[in-house]
Amino acid sequence: MIVVKLGGSLLGSEQLTLWLNAIAQSSDGRIVIVPGGGVFADAVREAQQIAGFDDATAHQLAVLAMDQYARVLLALNPALVAASTELEIAERSWQHRAIVWLPSVMVLADENIARNWEVTSDSLAAWLAKRIKAMHLVLVKAAEHGLPQDELPGGLVDPAFGDFTAALPCPVTVLGKNEIERFSAILKPDMERVE
Repeated sequence: MIVVKLGGSLLGSEQLTLWLNAIAQSSDGRIVIVPGGGVFADAVREAQQIAGFDDATAHQLAVLAMDQYARVLLALNPALVAASTELEIAERSWQHRAIVWLPSVMVLADENIARNWEVTSDSLAAWLAKRIKAMHLVLVKAAEHGLPQDELPGGLVDPAFGDFTAALPCPVTVLGKNEIERFSAILKPDMERVE
């Protein structure tokens, strides 16, 4: 399994359609998309500033925002299929379709995940990669080009990301929005190891 986090900042871009098409065509049930929060998470931040509710509540709402972005991804490409649990991910993989993870069921049930803004979709993608024993974690960012994990500047990933990837046994790759060909190169050897 390969976990691919698609940043919420790709919403509305041509690149998002290209990524969804590439993933749907090459998945064969082995790719799980983790949605970012995008404008939906931004709405939670704005609501928190207006209403002043606590970070734990904001975290819950931001995870639900990821579910909303997931629903948008599913609507944009009918070849994709949704999954909320590890069992559903396994079942959908047997259907040989690309999977879009709706994280709220799993994430909100795990009390060990900090409930604050330091844990965003980047860290949750790493958390899922560990849970399902992924062969590779790929983060797709709105930047033009990706960077090696050890060269990531502050702000490109969330503050908790290093903690979530510290014990992750699979490689982590950060790609820019235009690096679909690099993704295909990563995908090929990972898929060949499974066959």
